[in-house]
Amino acid sequence: MGAVKIFQNPKESILSMLLKNNVRQIPVPQKDALLKGVVLSVDNNKAIIDLGPTGIGLLIGPEFKGAIDVLGKFKKGDEISGQVLVIENKEGYIELSVKNAAFQTTWKELENKFIANEPMIVEVAEANKGGLLVKFRGISGFMPVSQLAGNHYPKVEGGDKGKIVQELKKLIKISLNVKIIDLNQKEKKIIFSEKAAEEKMQDLSKKYKKGDIVDGVVSGIVNFGIFVQMEKGVEGLVHISELAWQLIENPGDIIKVGDNVKAKIITLDNNKISLSLKALQQDPWIDIDKKYKKGDEVKGVITKLNSFGMFVALDKEIHGLCHISEFGTQKKMEETLEIGKEYNFKILSIDASSHRMALGLVKENVLEDVKEAADKKEKKDDKKDIAEKDNVSEKEKPDETKSEK
Repeated sequence: MGAVKIFQNPKESILSMLLKNNVRQIPVPQKDALLKGVVLSVDNNKAIIDLGPTGIGLLIGPEFKGAIDVLGKFKKGDEISGQVLVIENKEGYIELSVKNAAFQTTWKELENKFIANEPMIVEVAEANKGGLLVKFRGISGFMPVSQLAGNHYPKVEGGDKGKIVQELKKLIKISLNVKIIDLNQKEKKIIFSEKAAEEKMQDLSKKYKKGDIVDGVVSGIVNFGIFVQMEKGVEGLVHISELAWQLIENPGDIIKVGDNVKAKIITLDNNKISLSLKALQQDPWIDIDKKYKKGDEVKGVITKLNSFGMFVALDKEIHGLCHISEFGTQKKMEETLEIGKEYNFKILSIDASSHRMALGLVKENVLEDVKEAADKKEKKDDKKDIAEKDNVSEKEKPDETKSEK
């Protein structure tokens, strides 16, 4: 096999160059195909993906936002899957959709669970008089009232529809253990049943009990936690609050699908298994008095701003809260402070038993930042004024050519 040629034509696309060189060995992507790659770079509105010999992938615009919706924050070096939307755009990139790829992968998993009659965990999203709208990793399905387990069935005298809906709404955001009893890909229709999963759960209660330590594999990640497969057909849910002792914004930041984990069963009832990773980790607040004391001045990074204050990371495991009263209004706080930036704080109180720390902002460093920003703006405005004056002066100069004539 000869050496690879160097191409001189800058307008020639990446794909056409590859095909000219080694048409037999370079895999040609097909539209709608699923491709795996490694993130090369992430910008404000796009990400470049290394697809190996197939080429270079691109997530841009709505598809970049869709990737964040599915994966959370992702970075250089992360492995991702995408569906081919455009085989080759004007710049020679293969345009991808992570959202479409996730849908395809999840739908295939649903089909496998339906065929194997395996239970799964879903989250209740909405309720109406007919039943519940539930979601499995972003894909919606329906569970009729008649398919609810006895402990969730709305027992309303007289069958008042309004009261039934009110009872069903109490289940919103609750996780349920269910089975698929009807699935139609063409119509994108899935019907779930909680009753059908009850028998399996009764068998599991004989094998597992609260407090057991189990090994499992992360089978799915959602915004409220992760799913762990304990054995074939058996999944438990680790809520986001049970992942670690520190504040977690996005589960995908600390764990990936396929990771092996050890977890503790914290509940095994109501047809679902709840797990905890945190329960197997040492509580960092037990010895907090060795690291922090009331009155200490400490440095902390702001991780989140909301209506009642700011969350501050003092280290990887310990977070504190600085109340909104330090600023008076949320708007003023957001105008003055910046997420991801480090500031000085004073520890006002520590409650190790409830894992709470109250912080007060040391205003001097904030005032310095505000003054520095104002000075930069003033210098920028001065330069702009000087440039405008110079421009006016140039225009006012007499035309030397005309004066000579």
